[in-house]
Amino acid sequence: MENSLEYARSLDQADVLKDYRDAFIIPVEEGKEQLYFLGNSLGLQPRRTAGYLQRILDQWSRYGVESFFMGEDPWMHYHDHLIRPLSRIVGALPSEVTVMNQLTVNLHLIMVSFYRPEGKRNKIICEAKAFPSDQYMLETHVRSHGLDPEQVIVEVAPREGEHTIRHEDIVEAIDRHKEELALVLWGGLNYYTGQVFDMASITDAAHKAGARVGFDLAHAAGNIALDLHAWEVDFACWCSYKYLNSGPGAVGGAYVHERFHKDPTLNRFAGWWGYDKTTRFKMEKGFRPIASAEGWQLSTPSLLLYAAHRASLEIFEEAGMDRLVEKGQALSDYLLFLLDEVNRRSGNRQVEVITPRWRSEKGCQVSMLMHSRGREVFDALSREGIFADWREPNVIRVAAVPLYNRFEEVWHFATILDKVLNG
Repeated sequence: MENSLEYARSLDQADVLKDYRDAFIIPVEEGKEQLYFLGNSLGLQPRRTAGYLQRILDQWSRYGVESFFMGEDPWMHYHDHLIRPLSRIVGALPSEVTVMNQLTVNLHLIMVSFYRPEGKRNKIICEAKAFPSDQYMLETHVRSHGLDPEQVIVEVAPREGEHTIRHEDIVEAIDRHKEELALVLWGGLNYYTGQVFDMASITDAAHKAGARVGFDLAHAAGNIALDLHAWEVDFACWCSYKYLNSGPGAVGGAYVHERFHKDPTLNRFAGWWGYDKTTRFKMEKGFRPIASAEGWQLSTPSLLLYAAHRASLEIFEEAGMDRLVEKGQALSDYLLFLLDEVNRRSGNRQVEVITPRWRSEKGCQVSMLMHSRGREVFDALSREGIFADWREPNVIRVAAVPLYNRFEEVWHFATILDKVLNG
């Protein structure tokens, strides 16, 4: 690699995905495109989103409620447009994927089915300092069973002086608690450090311990390679407003392995929209779930949220998840190289990268622990037109997203950071 604008531009010229940038609306200030590295928090708006929303509004104005059955694209079957591209993104069968609600709601709903504490087998293993909504979800869900979170939830943390969690410590914790373990609920990618976890091995260890296993893929879906079905993961949930670019408050998604679709012993909270499609409109008593992940749906969906989601998913279909993962890795590789150059110029390590460097352990995101003047540096970057993310107490997160970020932007970011740190 080279630390030069010419080299960065040569990477962009060779990029087979470079034209997809034009499919998104890049923030502009005073006629200048900003450097947007916040796809890990809220993805940019696809240009086609407005058109997809307008189609729904046009149907609504023309057909009213009959839009569910009339027009060129009846709403009743709109969900079918979403599950096939999503299944390729998360590595699942289309029948194992459903689009509904938001992330934390879906985690609560799926936990009803997969967290069934019995006797001493009631413990949950999770990562320490998971995203707060996951922590709150686990805490309150455990309390709903009359259990004490302090006694039931087992957190696995990095070792003293380290930032990331060692895989062997996760497996050891699973083995140590195997007689009491009911569930392993883990993040696919840690939101703070950007660490990607070995989900296949975690799943295998949990199953050998007799426990169920699920993943929060909020920062993984649309970012890294996933193969949930082949890994035999029991369930997973994700949001779609980050790497999946489906808008603020976008509809979430869930995965349930096919071996559970026809299991009548599973508990679940039910709703009309999850009822068997062939007899749904008979309005009969007694819940009969759809024999797929759709059986976990509750309510009539928002077609406007569906439409925004579809606009982005179609871009993923066109670009190809394999190519997106490869470019995302290349972007973060280049940023890591440039950050090393920044530190080398300064003569001391002002920036400590806490994201793993192996491709199997990272995605697009790079997290920088600032050893001095962290907030001051972040504010200076913001004034230079850089959209990054500040996380207390001293971390700046940057995500170069393959659909719309360029290598040249990564180079400019590092150059500006160098100027802020070293003058």
